[in-house]
Order: sequence, then structure tokens, then C-alpha cells
Amino acid sequence: MLDFVPQFSNTVEIDIEFFQKLALATFIGILIGIEREHRRSEGVELIAGVRSFTISCIAGMISSYLAILIDPGVLLISLAFFAVVSAIYVYIKNIVLKQPGITGPIALYCTFLLGVLITYNRYLIAIVGAVVLTLLLAEKRPLHSFATNLTDDEIQSAVRFLAVVFILFPLAPDELFYGIINPRWILLVVIMVSTISFISFLILRNVGTRYGLPLSGVLGGLVNSEATAGAIAAMTKRKKELTTSGYIGIILSNASMLMRNLLIAFIVDPSGRVLFLMLPPQLLITALAVGTVIRSKDSGPVGDAIRLESPFALSSAIKFAFGFTALSIFSAFAYRWAGVAGVYATALGGFISSAVVTASATALAAGGHISYSTAALTAVLAGIISTANKIILVKWAGSPELAELIKRTFTGFIILGIIALVIWGIFITYAY
Repeated sequence: MLDFVPQFSNTVEIDIEFFQKLALATFIGILIGIEREHRRSEGVELIAGVRSFTISCIAGMISSYLAILIDPGVLLISLAFFAVVSAIYVYIKNIVLKQPGITGPIALYCTFLLGVLITYNRYLIAIVGAVVLTLLLAEKRPLHSFATNLTDDEIQSAVRFLAVVFILFPLAPDELFYGIINPRWILLVVIMVSTISFISFLILRNVGTRYGLPLSGVLGGLVNSEATAGAIAAMTKRKKELTTSGYIGIILSNASMLMRNLLIAFIVDPSGRVLFLMLPPQLLITALAVGTVIRSKDSGPVGDAIRLESPFALSSAIKFAFGFTALSIFSAFAYRWAGVAGVYATALGGFISSAVVTASATALAAGGHISYSTAALTAVLAGIISTANKIILVKWAGSPELAELIKRTFTGFIILGIIALVIWGIFITYAY
């Protein structure tokens, strides 16, 4: 008589996993929804706020959960429903409220999809996706400002570079030629180094020189220390009051170049052995630079801008790739003909690019062609030569006062650097 009444046992089994997923979906929805609600304080009339985004994520999680338990069609119906809701959202926002844009509706639909990912145990992807989505929504003004300030050449350079990454890289042969060169691996190194430089380039473009030449020198040194030193020197020639600030900026540019070379060594040799052997002399020169900066005083913001070529420009990437390849081949043959002295001689390439010398020497060590200690000493020597090169650059492009300051300071860096290099070279030769 009571068959229609659901029967429950005394022990209620709780699906802990379901409630964990529900909690995560709720958290993600609230995170994105709070950012949307924040727009109300800016006078923006919202259609979907924190509750809508939270429910959207929960709906994605529950509908996909039911799709697994009952029928996959449940998820398809939910996807179609939220697609329609997003379309209505677009209509109301653009036509009724006269607020151009489709960011909100797309964000709502993406929040639903994040809920779906949670059901299928893609927790990390869902969390990272939520964080990225929230950041993109929150950084509306900075992103718009950055996009509008990009030049046509920079956009075209980025597009060409991405074409190389996604078209040329997969097609490049993954095999050794002459026992030294692996085209795909060289492209990978170029891409990674260019990406690091490009991030610094973007920050420099956004920050400019309004926080002073020292910060610009640090960022510019990660992109191209020679070009940065020349640009800062040229500023001091036009404005003598920038001499102190420019002096600090060039020192920090050189210091960040040395730190960048350590990072390049780690990229090329992930074992970190070349990096470890480079550390003591590199850190000594960097410490001297920092000590000099601490004793000096910055003269404040600057009105001019440091103009550097985008690291994503194909010309920059091709130069690095060509220099890397050519110097790797030359170093290998120099080692066969002249031994360790031949490899050390390639450090003269530091007059052009210490990054290329560091990458090629580290690559040879990683490939077993030369010892790790030889690669490390060659890279450090290239950094010292690059430091010396800046004395010439500043004398040519800067004011006499700045040239004298840089000559005196960098000469001291070079002498102490060479002494440290010799002592460290003797130590690691016997130790390793």
C-alpha cells in the first residue's frame, strides 16, 4: 500500500565528491561574479551579477553530472539553453541598454563551461581558467590602453612571429645535423628567449620612463642592453640634468643583462650545471653594480621614451637564430682546432650579443662537445666583454660627463670581473 513512498535506509550515503565539485563551482562563480558586480560602482548597469555567474557555473557542473548519470543529452540541452541566454544577454545589453560590447555574455557562457570542466575532474584547468577570465575582465582599461598604443609594425611583427611558432616550429626537423645543430631545438630556444624579452618589452612600453631611467634600464637590459645603454646615453646628451639618472640606468641595464644570461643558460641547459658554474663571478659583478647604485641618487622621472625594437620582430629573431647557429658551429670547430682557447675566443661575440654567446656555449656543453666549466667561463667572459662594449657605446652616444662616469665605473667592474673569472676558473678546473 505504501509502495509509492521512497524507501530510505538508516544509513545515508553522501556523495562527498559531488559536494566538493559543487563547492568549487560555487567559488569560481562567485569569483567571476564579484568582478562583474564591481562594475556597478563605475555606473555600469549590469544584467548578470554575482548570483547569475555563480548559478551559471553550478548549472554547468550539475548538467554535466546528470549527463554522466542519466543521458548525454542533458548537457547538450544545457549548452543550447545557455547559448540562447547569452544571445538574449547580448541583445538586451546592446539594443535595449545601448551599451556596446559582448564581453559579459561571453564571460557568462565561459563560466558555464568552467562548471562542466569541474565535473570531468579538470580542476586545475577550471581554476586557472577562472583566474585568467577574472583578470581579463578586471584589466579592461589597461588592456585597451595597451592595444591602442601598439603600432602597426609591432602588431605585424607579433603575427609573423606567431606564424613561425605555430607553423615553422612543428615542421622543423627534430634531428642533429653535423652532430651539433638541431633546427627545432634552436627555434625553441629562440622562441623562449624572445618571449622573456617581449614580456620585459611590454612592461617597458606600459611603464615608460615615468618611474625613472633606473627601472627602464633594468627592463631594457632584459630586452637589449646595448640598445638600452645607447638610448639612455643619447638622452643625457640632450638633457645634462639626466646624467646621474642615466648613469644608474646604464649600470642596472648591464646588471639585468648578466641576470638574463643566467636565465638563458638555464633555458638551454635545464640541468642547471652551466648556470651553477656561472653564478659566482656573475653575481659578484651584479653585486658591485647594485652597490654602486645604492651609493648614487636617482634624479626622478623622465619625459623621453626608450625606443627598442620588439623582440617579436622577425629581424630580431632571425639575427638571434643565425648568430646562435653560426657561433655554435664555429665554437665546435674552434674547439677541435684550438682546444679550450678556441672556445674562449668566441666570447668576443659579446661585443655583439652576450646572449648569443651564452646560448651557443651552453648548447655545446649540453650536447657533450665541451665541458660545462668551459661553457660557463666563456659565457661569463662574454658578459665582461659586453660590459666593456658599453664604455664605447656611451662615449659615442652620450655626454662627456656620463662617458667619464661609465668609463671609470665599468673599468672597475671589468678588472674585478676578470680577477674573479681567473680565480673561479682555476678553482673549477681543479674541482671539476
